[in-house]
Amino acid sequence: MGAGHSFTGIAAAPGVRLDLDRLQGLVHVDTDRGRVTLHAGTRLHRIPALLAPYGLAMPNLGDIDRQSLAGAVSTGTHGTGAGYGGLATQVCGVTLVQPDGGLLTVAGDDPLLPAAALSLGALGIIADVTLQCVPAFLLRAEERSEPLTAVLADLPDRVKSADHFEFYWFPHTDRAATKTNTRLPPSSPRRPLPPLRGWLDDSLLANGLFRATCAAGLGVPAAVPAVNRAAARLLGGREYTDASWRVFTQRRTVRFQEMEYAVPAELLPAAFEDLRALIDNRRWRISFPVEVRWAAADDRWLSTAYGQDTGYLAVHRYWREDPADYFAAVEEILLAHGGRPHWGKLHSLDARTLAQRYPRFGQFQALRNRLDPDRVFSNGYLDRVLGA
Repeated sequence: MGAGHSFTGIAAAPGVRLDLDRLQGLVHVDTDRGRVTLHAGTRLHRIPALLAPYGLAMPNLGDIDRQSLAGAVSTGTHGTGAGYGGLATQVCGVTLVQPDGGLLTVAGDDPLLPAAALSLGALGIIADVTLQCVPAFLLRAEERSEPLTAVLADLPDRVKSADHFEFYWFPHTDRAATKTNTRLPPSSPRRPLPPLRGWLDDSLLANGLFRATCAAGLGVPAAVPAVNRAAARLLGGREYTDASWRVFTQRRTVRFQEMEYAVPAELLPAAFEDLRALIDNRRWRISFPVEVRWAAADDRWLSTAYGQDTGYLAVHRYWREDPADYFAAVEEILLAHGGRPHWGKLHSLDARTLAQRYPRFGQFQALRNRLDPDRVFSNGYLDRVLGA
């Protein structure tokens, strides 16, 4: 369904399912304000080419760009950067098809915008989305393989001083792969990766290496620590400068299952240490790295970063492995640190538990009751996380 990037049943339809793949393209550009309106089915990877003639770019992106615009903002897709919000914070207008077929436009200072910009698809069918863009910019990427102790020792400074910082920790090792992206004006010299180097690094080394480590973990679990140590040292060690969207995003070809939780940024170091201790104390062999990112506080009612600067911890398992025990144990730790689950990734929470973690949760439920009282737009997942 859709781009197939969500791990939950958020897009599953109990009756009629609408395919918005042909609802793509640019609707309107406001060059004075840097705002663009796009059809909801437009895939993220197609947006840069649509914005380029106007010298615009999206302020931030996640590392995957296969999703539709509507799906990405509705599930809380985010990138990294302590000063930047998720994709839903870029939304300054949205048009919803209501249960009776009428259109509801929410834009500007409308008090409903913080709810409609990240709605899980529960308030109506998104027809188009207006984004607040920024002038096009370049990113200088610095990717390193570093000792984990060095990364953790000055983690707050790294996060604060960088425009966009993230790291991957390889379980059973003391190594981390770091990525620091610095925003540059478009007039800066471009130093992109040579095509062959890019293919070797991303297709052969990164994806091929992950596939090999996963296969090793599945066939010979005892080999995982050694394989992870080798992988951690091979990844990183490059610098390049290119268009923002080229640097933000990556090509992923290895199938996996994922759970991600947001915690208050100040609690992330403690949560990460608890996660490390958990893996060390269990007999699991985890071949996929743990991904760590950050985002600024925002006002979107159902955003994982609502009202608080946020750190993200994401755990993965190869698609042929059962993630249940690992994810359940990690989830328990992250919930103890005030965690909020990513709406498009695996988690076990229901509406009763989620209501305690989102200050505007009750108001969102009331708005849903008003706009869709007969639950035309609901499904099993939404009934679980929002209430039937």
